[in-house]
Amino acid sequence: MNRLSRTSLDLQDTNRIHNAWKSRIQEYFIQSPLPWRKINRQKTNEASLLGESLEMLLSQKCGQIAFRDFLKSEFCEENLDFWLACQEFQAFDSPEELTRRAARIYEEFIRAESPRQINVDFYTREIISQSLQQPSPSCFVVAQKKIYSLMANGSFPRFIQSDQYKVLFDAASKQKGLRKHWKTRHQADTSPSLKMSPQ
Repeated sequence: MNRLSRTSLDLQDTNRIHNAWKSRIQEYFIQSPLPWRKINRQKTNEASLLGESLEMLLSQKCGQIAFRDFLKSEFCEENLDFWLACQEFQAFDSPEELTRRAARIYEEFIRAESPRQINVDFYTREIISQSLQQPSPSCFVVAQKKIYSLMANGSFPRFIQSDQYKVLFDAASKQKGLRKHWKTRHQADTSPSLKMSPQ
């Protein structure tokens, strides 16, 4: 009789522990549903978001690569290269580094008859030329905005209709599917209910 009551107590203790863990896990997931919904929504829409805006596309390395490939087919990849060079340029603080990089960007993209000259007006070109005496991180901002606008209003809408975008979208969708498959499998392997089942 003593052994039987001891077994029922052990079973009750095991159930109590299991229920305590179960309630903690449920509490964690139920008490904070918004962050999880946001993450799931983000992963679900990740592939489609690349085509939502030029800004979103350029925020992803795979988007930059696909868009540059498209621009190359239109003989205007220098626009993206200039925009990216300006983004990198703005991160520097050192006057020596700013001067060196500003000169390189000017020679490659701004100077009249430069090998990869971008399409900016004479006035913008002159302002940049004068700012090279003491370059600041913002000396290319006006030209960068003009090129961004040119890409957003001209190249980007055509890119969304291109084969390069379809390949990018398919790759991002497949990657999302692989992540979802891995996540589902990983959760099944590490599920607390599997590890702490009552005996």
